[in-house]
Amino acid sequence: MGPKKRLQKKLLEREYQTIEAMIGLSCRERHGTGNSGPCPACDELLAYAKARLDQCPYQEEKPACGRCPIHCYKPDMKKRIQDVMRYAGPLMIRWHPFLTIRHLFLTLKTGLNSRRR
Repeated sequence: MGPKKRLQKKLLEREYQTIEAMIGLSCRERHGTGNSGPCPACDELLAYAKARLDQCPYQEEKPACGRCPIHCYKPDMKKRIQDVMRYAGPLMIRWHPFLTIRHLFLTLKTGLNSRRR
């Protein structure tokens, strides 16, 4: 595997880690699942998010999902993931500071790159 392919895989793995943490945090707090893992509905959402990341046409050039011009989520799943992000986003800095800072950096970087074009 070449260096570009490894970087691409690493970026998508980091995105997945962030989404997984947000869904896990939201599910624990709102659905009371504790440390037993996500409930079936949240597990379904996580699997859907993973599938969307795996099929992202941008791959190595992937922007943060909120800044992406392609809307690849089905409307009902988009609403669910937005609900999770609205709830878990403010809590992430406390529970997952490194993931949060990395995600914010990607979001800012994407915004700067889109302005340059």
